[in-house]
Amino acid sequence: MRVVIAEDSALLRKGITLLLQEAGHDVAAAVGDAELLLRAVAEHRPDIAVVDVRMPPTFRDEGLRAALLLRSEFPETAILVLSQYVEERYAAQLLAGDISGIGYLLKDRVADADDFLRILDQVTGGGTVFDQEVVAQILVRTRRQDPIQALTRRERDVLQLMAEGRSNGGIAGTLGVTPGAVEKYVTSIFAKFRLPPSENDHRRVLAVLRYLDG
Repeated sequence: MRVVIAEDSALLRKGITLLLQEAGHDVAAAVGDAELLLRAVAEHRPDIAVVDVRMPPTFRDEGLRAALLLRSEFPETAILVLSQYVEERYAAQLLAGDISGIGYLLKDRVADADDFLRILDQVTGGGTVFDQEVVAQILVRTRRQDPIQALTRRERDVLQLMAEGRSNGGIAGTLGVTPGAVEKYVTSIFAKFRLPPSENDHRRVLAVLRYLDG
């Protein structure tokens, strides 16, 4: 297969290059930053790009953002992210669309060279390989971002009845609790949805809209 490597560590970049060449693969380019990665893929149209997450100039998420761009512009090129870090936001975006030909491995959890080559073949062939730790962190991020997941079962019951147009008194009668208890549930829902008191917004309507959207 034809491969492009993007890794800012010269030593690791050379090591991956030699490993792939010894396995009979064609390393079309081995570069050290995201801009060169984009140019190399556009020029060589590789079967797969092996991409680090943190590269120059800021060493934050340039590699992963470049991988997302490649996924959009060159969907025929598989992407294998190989990094020490889990960048939750962009990793989640990789999982949001077509996940065939996508992989995300943590460097310190790659068992050996044979495993790496096997995974490379699998991803190039249209497979999907995500390290368990990567998936776990994405799921945690997703739960943090979805306030509905933070609601208790009773709060969800109250919110559902709110969505049906019930008043606090009507909700209390349906659930068999006091109006004061309903008021506490509603206040908790507002807090978890980050809906502070406002003269311009109807928090009850906004909470229902978020519930329906979720």
